[in-house]
Amino acid sequence: MSFLHPPFIQHLFRWFRLRRLAPLLLMVLFLVGLAVPVMAQRQSSTTGLELMQQAQRLNQQRRYQEAIALLQQAAQQFATQPDLLNQATALSNLATVYAHVGAWQSANGAIATSLELLQAAPTTTEQQRILATTWEIQGILQLEQGNAQAALTSWTRAAREYEELGTDHTTFQNRLVSIQIQQAQAFQVLGLMPRACQTLLTALQITTLTCEITPDTLTALNRSSSLESIQAMNALGHVLRVLGHLEASQQVLSLALQQAQPLGQRQLIAAIQLHQGNTLQAIANQPTLAPDQVAQLTQAALTAYQQAAQQATQAETKLQAQLNQLSLILQQGDLDTAQTLGQTLTPQVTQLPANRSGIIARIHLAEQLLQLATRSPIPPNLRDLPALLAETMQQAEQLGDPRLQAYALTSQARFEELQHRWQTAEAIANRALTLAPVAQSPDISYQVFWQLGRIQKAKGNRTEAIAQYSRAVEVLKSLRGDLVATTSDVQFSFRERVEPIYRELVSLLLDEASPSEANLRQARQVIESLQLAELDNFFRDACADTVPLSIDEIDPTAAVLYPIILSDRLEIILALPGQTLQHYVVWQSQADLERVIRLARNALRPTAFAEEYLPPAQQLYDWLIRPAETALTTKGIKTLVFVLDGALRNIPMAVLHDGQRFLIESYNLALTSGLQLLSPQPLQSRSLSALVGGLSEANQGFDPLPAVEQEITQVSREVPTEILLNQQFTPTNLQQLIIDRPFPILHLATHGQFSSSAEQTFLLTWNDRLTVRQLDALLKSRDEVNSPPIELLILSACQTAAGDQRATLGMAGIAIRSGARSTLASLWLVNDQPTADLVSEFYRQFAKARVNRAAALRQAQLKLLANPESQHPFYWAAFVLVGNWL
Repeated sequence: MSFLHPPFIQHLFRWFRLRRLAPLLLMVLFLVGLAVPVMAQRQSSTTGLELMQQAQRLNQQRRYQEAIALLQQAAQQFATQPDLLNQATALSNLATVYAHVGAWQSANGAIATSLELLQAAPTTTEQQRILATTWEIQGILQLEQGNAQAALTSWTRAAREYEELGTDHTTFQNRLVSIQIQQAQAFQVLGLMPRACQTLLTALQITTLTCEITPDTLTALNRSSSLESIQAMNALGHVLRVLGHLEASQQVLSLALQQAQPLGQRQLIAAIQLHQGNTLQAIANQPTLAPDQVAQLTQAALTAYQQAAQQATQAETKLQAQLNQLSLILQQGDLDTAQTLGQTLTPQVTQLPANRSGIIARIHLAEQLLQLATRSPIPPNLRDLPALLAETMQQAEQLGDPRLQAYALTSQARFEELQHRWQTAEAIANRALTLAPVAQSPDISYQVFWQLGRIQKAKGNRTEAIAQYSRAVEVLKSLRGDLVATTSDVQFSFRERVEPIYRELVSLLLDEASPSEANLRQARQVIESLQLAELDNFFRDACADTVPLSIDEIDPTAAVLYPIILSDRLEIILALPGQTLQHYVVWQSQADLERVIRLARNALRPTAFAEEYLPPAQQLYDWLIRPAETALTTKGIKTLVFVLDGALRNIPMAVLHDGQRFLIESYNLALTSGLQLLSPQPLQSRSLSALVGGLSEANQGFDPLPAVEQEITQVSREVPTEILLNQQFTPTNLQQLIIDRPFPILHLATHGQFSSSAEQTFLLTWNDRLTVRQLDALLKSRDEVNSPPIELLILSACQTAAGDQRATLGMAGIAIRSGARSTLASLWLVNDQPTADLVSEFYRQFAKARVNRAAALRQAQLKLLANPESQHPFYWAAFVLVGNWL
């Protein structure tokens, strides 16, 4: 059994990391104390005020029970006088201390009574000041108890009171900024990350419609140096990381740290360094980096965590930094250091108060220890873990938060699963499911269903295991963009938390000699859903609507192949028009398959001889195509459509070789992420025209592309064109032409990079890099109602990012977000005449009646293959057709 990564802990830690944005609860009593100097003028209340001041000192010393006793005494004294405002102040302070010790019912009662007293008191400046702060306290308490929506309501009321007191007063302005920081936290808990970003930018007096951080934004931020603005920048850096803007996150956090250091605010500095470590770790996880870059960034993240732990004046922040350090050390595989650090942290965790942050820290440590136990040859002593989890569960029950209770139970079930006590693990997981039902907590329930599926599989109950895994996948499909929006980390371990569920279900469905038609259909549907989930993860939102389709409805001469890579084998499902699904299996491990794919891909360079590129190409043909040859021939199939999986996306299917000929010599070829993403309509008119943009000159550090001018010249001979070349090729000019004259073909002959990161997927224009999101926004500026869709997007000088094994996600992402029905793109750069020849021949063929897109590409590739000067696969195989092939 494998526990490579805690399946739910990163989502849970959205809260714990948010709590590090500002030491809110420890600030609260001081905030209420702002009213004390005014009230001290009331001589009859002097003793009560002294009691509150003493309680404040005790609270800061964490002597909570003594502080509670003094505040209760002060509140009673104010009540007998009567002094409503000071009584309310004492009760508000009392509520905060109750929260420290986990006495939530008492805390809620105290704050409610305080609000009743304040609302009954006459409206004065003093009353409004205390009322505003009390609303603020109530919001903090509500968020601590998991009620983000109610917290937002309370903070809105607090902000209204502060605004009435006067925004020209610096103190009240700072309080408004603090409230906006807190509101941003609530939006993050609710999964509304863009809203959180906008709230923080508003707090920093920056007006923008997006969360893009420009040089002008950084200049504006550099002018803000108040304590509250630095806290807002720290929070903004966190949100930018979650949204995937890693470079911007790093810039904002560096600026925040630079401004915080002269203030000598150790706790704030520690909170910023903690977020810096998280951002550095996220950057290190990017697949485009070289190993030495990864090592350097990982060490920088560890250093940031160590510095945060040293600077922190609050135990919670210090512990969070150490827990993050432990997680990263585990990721590096340094198990001895991880075990030593884990043993050091255990007594620290048990000393935390029974509030939400303390509960989550206990769960985090438990998950890290469980992960260590699955990976270490000498597992750590888990003797104390059941008691820790039982105590955590009890505290979660006292808090009254069913989600936290469910998380605690899931950790308990994982412990039992690790001990192979299947019945106990199943009972605990089912209890977690009752506390986190699908309707209220789908982000938890899918993980519990996954856990139940693993348990049933371990018990040998395949049918019930399939049922539980299927429930998990259905919940994931319903979540889609919501899952991404609510995760705490841009690198939220999709491959560890989500992808395994799909693959393990497919493995179960096909784990018999002759899978049933129903199981084959479900397996096909699951793998298409995985492709869609990968695109959602790429964009960090739901990327496209889907409509299930049958191959019969699209093209009666096309077959669809679904190669599915599992750890121990390659499963292939074949969909033929008018027939039941067919299935065959290749017993090759994932490691062996990927080794052959690497050999094939590395051999696709112009200096490689046939003796180098043919053997791996023939091996892949034998695995993928040869078992289906008879069926394909019998049905008269003309087009093969591949829904490729994993590393197979890195190799063009055209180069597969049967020993006599390449696959492109026998079939038209196309790729898709699944039939449900297609808009399968043939071109209605052969009256083609193209908007062509390109760069031939060196620009922004990229080499010149001298063949681009020749390519554009040849294209203009085949179809009417509007051309933007070099200095004219800017996003503004491109957008204006797209709006003014919608073209069926958009052809961009420029440097471009496909990456598994949306941030690193871009097209080069004369004055900018056009990211996939910016391209999406630019194309959406068209009049979608009156303008015809883009039939074809051609990207003729692009390449996949070096070292990124999932870089073709970027190509699929552009294909989806562009709205184009088809995308013709190059997997590597062929900066030579063959590209111009291939593209112009494609246009010539596509303009003919009864020649579809896939057939046009095939004829263009065959023309280059027949030419001795371009017959090497390097020249003709780079181009692939994604999407509608008709």
